[in-house]
Amino acid sequence: MRFEELNLDPKLLGSIAERGYTETTDVQAKTLAVTLRGRDAAVQSQTGTGKTAAFLITIFERLLRDASRQSGRTLIVAPTRELAIQIEGEAKLLNRGLGFSVGCFYGGVGYDEQRALLKRGVDIIIGTPGRLLDFEEKGLLKLREVRILVIDEADRLFDMGFMPDLRRIIRALPPAKSRQSMLFSATLNRLARQLAAHYMNEAEFIELTPDQVTVEAIDQVLYRVPSQSKADLLLGLFHQSRPRNALIFTNTKHYAERLARKFERSGFRVRALTGDLPQNLRMKVMDDFAAGRFPYLIATDIAARGLHIEGLEMVVNYDLPLDIENYVHRIGRTGRAGQAGRAVSLACEIYGDKLPAIERYIGRPIPVQKATADLIAQGMSLEFSAPYRVSEGGRGRSDGSDRGKGQGRPSRPWRPATHSA
Repeated sequence: MRFEELNLDPKLLGSIAERGYTETTDVQAKTLAVTLRGRDAAVQSQTGTGKTAAFLITIFERLLRDASRQSGRTLIVAPTRELAIQIEGEAKLLNRGLGFSVGCFYGGVGYDEQRALLKRGVDIIIGTPGRLLDFEEKGLLKLREVRILVIDEADRLFDMGFMPDLRRIIRALPPAKSRQSMLFSATLNRLARQLAAHYMNEAEFIELTPDQVTVEAIDQVLYRVPSQSKADLLLGLFHQSRPRNALIFTNTKHYAERLARKFERSGFRVRALTGDLPQNLRMKVMDDFAAGRFPYLIATDIAARGLHIEGLEMVVNYDLPLDIENYVHRIGRTGRAGQAGRAVSLACEIYGDKLPAIERYIGRPIPVQKATADLIAQGMSLEFSAPYRVSEGGRGRSDGSDRGKGQGRPSRPWRPATHSA
């Protein structure tokens, strides 16, 4: 569907055209069909599917319809500073020529500047839960004036322990029937559905199938390799293909740091991003990677939340994720907006038992490629040894991403699957 078919305000259509948007993505078409009618929506959405534009277009269209601006403020709640800044950037681009004020509020930096901005008045408030509650408690943020609520990446908010703060924010808002609410989450899990049932007004659920969620342009490939050879195989792949940039996921801080040291010794410019880094240093690493100051970032799931890199060429699952839904979330960072991208996964005896569930979730087998000896940087063995000892993977501190469902080490040895794609 073309945006011109949506009967939007001409000024908003002009802003959309300036952004280079002509046709809606699947999630945009399904969401806007509901939200432009003023209905609440709970949407299953992944990074790179266009969901940010979907809720921002809804917001701007509603504000433009109300010339007196009596519809009240808009509040967008995001789990991380990085995601809040990303939403702010997109909002400001769409706001060109529309005349609304947009502000971003998050902890750690800029308290006085953010307070001054609130005092001047903001039409669209984007923020993280802690800072929003701080300003609300000080009387600077009047949540009772909010008439449009967006909860973005709800599953991340839950994972990071923000559910109590989110409930406090929602309870301070006008009743559900007096505002429009939109919730976006990678999965509409039990918590997301409970939130929608209790705090939204007969929300319509918009669910994409796993095939729709997985970005079709991503070239997915999997290597079966023993854990002791994974680093050398990955180095061999990078020496061979030399990707322009890549985001490499591990399940523990220990292996992120260890792999980064190995890459550095092999001549690659790389940094490790883990949850125990101080916030200012974590922000600097993210900003430097986004700016292309170094090409390869090794990160855990928690540390990389909210990190979105335009033109990311490759994602590597050095460890298959403990939560199978994170597979789609990880690989969705490449191949954004239909661009080409590549996802490489290494299935070993420690995390390989997650593979069947991942393939069921995405609705297809991941193509398997043989790890030939010439790819192994140090000539390590490609053979699985038996029996596997799960305790080998017990080293390394958890980064907090291994809390919740489907997590923990396998209780029995994993054997490579016999099927091939």
